[in-house]
Amino acid sequence: MTVKVAINGYGTIGKRVADAVAAQDDMEVIGVTKTRPSFGCDLAVRKGYPLYCTYDDPERISAFADAGYACGGGISDLLAVADVVVDCSPGKVGASNMERYKAAGVKWIFQGGEKHATTGRSYTSCANHADNLGAEGTRVVSCNTTGLSRTLVPLLEACGSISVECTMIRRAADPGDSKKGPINAITPVLKVPSHHGPDVMTVRPDIDITSMAVAVPTTIMHMHAIVVTLPDGHGMTTSSVLDLWRQQPRVVLMHGGDTGITSTAEVMEFARDIGRTWGDLHEIFVWEDGVKVEGNKVWYFQAIHQESDVVPENVDAIRALMGTESDWRASVARTDAAIAVFNGLA
Repeated sequence: MTVKVAINGYGTIGKRVADAVAAQDDMEVIGVTKTRPSFGCDLAVRKGYPLYCTYDDPERISAFADAGYACGGGISDLLAVADVVVDCSPGKVGASNMERYKAAGVKWIFQGGEKHATTGRSYTSCANHADNLGAEGTRVVSCNTTGLSRTLVPLLEACGSISVECTMIRRAADPGDSKKGPINAITPVLKVPSHHGPDVMTVRPDIDITSMAVAVPTTIMHMHAIVVTLPDGHGMTTSSVLDLWRQQPRVVLMHGGDTGITSTAEVMEFARDIGRTWGDLHEIFVWEDGVKVEGNKVWYFQAIHQESDVVPENVDAIRALMGTESDWRASVARTDAAIAVFNGLA
């Protein structure tokens, strides 16, 4: 079975999801949408993705032809031939889009910019793949929640219970966004606790977590400073925690002192050096020498590439909704192998 995938919104996340889907042998990108003719249309054409308009308005559709682009029609035309739509449109438009998807009879996936209450269901590969099998739709959680899940879920499953406090040191904006973010300031998120902890609990409600956040003037990554309280008698050591994470997909551990990778700038340089498309790092980066277990506490730092860590999760979510792979690890292995081939790393 080849799943026909529509991508509604061909921006920072949408263009990456489209490439990840196109790399899979059980999926096909049948179209991507843009709101108007723009450079993104040129990229879609070069990639060979059929182009559609985000709207059904005839004037908006004809604007593409006027600009020299072949346009397959409006969003309704795309949904009519899709099995599932990955919504990568700007946040907070999900509710209106969802009604359209339901009316078209297609499955749907939203991104972390939408609230869990909008969809009633959220997704992270390692946390709740089985809970999403065959569902009508879901929401792939945010880049930060995805990163937290990848390191916290293994600790939860190894120890039975955990309590977490984390500080999110957030990038101010994506690299291509010149309109947002502090320029010479550190901006605290004054809603305490921040939304990140509760968002983790949408995929694993058994993780007891609270969070605070600040935005800093950088664009390339987020950083998490995390303290985990383990139950009495946990039996974990610094070495065993590191070994646990080494067994997890989409987690990279490196020793900053040995490698010279001691900052987010060097992490992203590493991603470029290994030849990743757009210099992306789908994995969560953990500094081995920044991990410490003492008593019942685990301290560690991790870095999140906000433009790309959720991309493979969207591919796994498609398999969950379509019921084509019930084992999350099998789906992850298949997704990641295909992306590696696609990026020329195999």
